[in-house]
Amino acid sequence: MLVKWIRCTVVDRRGFERGQRKWAGLPGEPGFRGQGGGWSRGRPNVAHVFAFWESRAFYDSFMARSHDRLAAAQSGTYRDMQVRLFEHRFDVKVGFQPRFTDADVVRVAHCRVHAERVEHFTLMQEKVWNPAMAGSPGMLRGVFGEAPGNEFLVLSLWDSAAEHGKYRAERVERLALRAQTEADVAAIAGDVVGVEPSWTV
Repeated sequence: MLVKWIRCTVVDRRGFERGQRKWAGLPGEPGFRGQGGGWSRGRPNVAHVFAFWESRAFYDSFMARSHDRLAAAQSGTYRDMQVRLFEHRFDVKVGFQPRFTDADVVRVAHCRVHAERVEHFTLMQEKVWNPAMAGSPGMLRGVFGEAPGNEFLVLSLWDSAAEHGKYRAERVERLALRAQTEADVAAIAGDVVGVEPSWTV
């Protein structure tokens, strides 16, 4: 599965939201699995969208055919768009489904990992972080993806911002020490995204 992460700064909120609804045409596309997103909880006017495709081939075919027609509706409503593609490595919790209807927030973590630490980082994600997240009340499901250049994406869906906040306050520091995250990671950026139901496709 291919995970696409889009982040941008919105300059015309109403126009952007109107355009976002045009993506409702996606389910007819071969290989499309789901899409959702919303507004950053910490950065005003920053929008995040997450799209899931069965494979890179299906995604490339969509980009060549239908993408520009659907995207035209949002032209001029945003700036500083960043798009990143990640290959699904494994689920966080089990049986990941690209559904957003039951989620209140999405936590996105983007890590650049030292080349010689990639194996360790991946192992710690599997052995330390995943079980801790999977066992946290309110954590619904998630996905761990990898991109060329030792880049990784950890995406987790939560049923409430309060539950995610509790997990962050009570567990993250301790887990980071156990997983030796500081030694693995060259840079980390992240955000908490409030899910907008009307953006879910």
